[in-house]
Amino acid sequence: MQSKYFLDVRYLLDSSTLYVETGLLAIGMTFIIVSGNIDLSVASMTALVACVTAKLMASGWSIPAGCAAGLVLGLVLGGFNGILVAKVKLPSFVVTLATMAVYRGIAQVLLGAKSAKLPASFVGLDMMHLPGHVPLPLVIFLVIAVILGVVLHRSLFGRWVVAIGTNESASYFAGLPTAAVKISVFALSGFLAAVAALMMNSRLGVARFDDARGLELDAITAVVLGGASIFGGKGTMLGTVLALFLVAVLRIGMGVADVKAEYQLAVIGTLLVVAVLAGNLSAKVNAKR
Repeated sequence: MQSKYFLDVRYLLDSSTLYVETGLLAIGMTFIIVSGNIDLSVASMTALVACVTAKLMASGWSIPAGCAAGLVLGLVLGGFNGILVAKVKLPSFVVTLATMAVYRGIAQVLLGAKSAKLPASFVGLDMMHLPGHVPLPLVIFLVIAVILGVVLHRSLFGRWVVAIGTNESASYFAGLPTAAVKISVFALSGFLAAVAALMMNSRLGVARFDDARGLELDAITAVVLGGASIFGGKGTMLGTVLALFLVAVLRIGMGVADVKAEYQLAVIGTLLVVAVLAGNLSAKVNAKR
């Protein structure tokens, strides 16, 4: 046992605020992967929105106006990805690999190597707690997960997402608005990345172009480890949330054990490979049955 505080409930609750942003990205990624696509740009969108909102607030914009601008920017960035995938017919992997670099590059152009400071009244969301010492960011994350879980599993739109991920061509000839649905899931991913950016700004108090670097790997790992098929058509919001908490506990444990960051990244990458292999094996077994 590296620390007697690791299994302390209050310690774990406080530590959960470090992974809320990843959780928001994973929620959007669930819709993306279930639809048969991938979004590698979510962390770069988070960084760009964080930098833009911080710069706007530093230049005199009010906090509500800056937040609104950030949310709209997230929708636009995600929607742009969706248009390239749905209308221009480019593979989502190629599109988001390109925009991952573009969005991060724009953030670096905006701030360079400097940091943009947030207003003091905007900082400290992660320090707010509800009765029972439950962090407010964790509650916000769980509420969003429940709402979008209902959308994915109990709404017509959610059924369209699953159908398109299962067989896009059949869905198109069945009359489903495949292009609109694909644009919508990418726009949703961008919006949630913007929410994550605002929460990150409030937690850190400053914004930098390298914010959220590597979070796309954790988000994808949580979705795939939660039972989603990387090929689309299968996935649950509950599975994503539970897998996210598993990844978070694993990260916290490695941090307590003083495991180096590069080794942590290797462990998460290995976990992703194992999850994909297990999913493929399960699919083959079911197909034989």
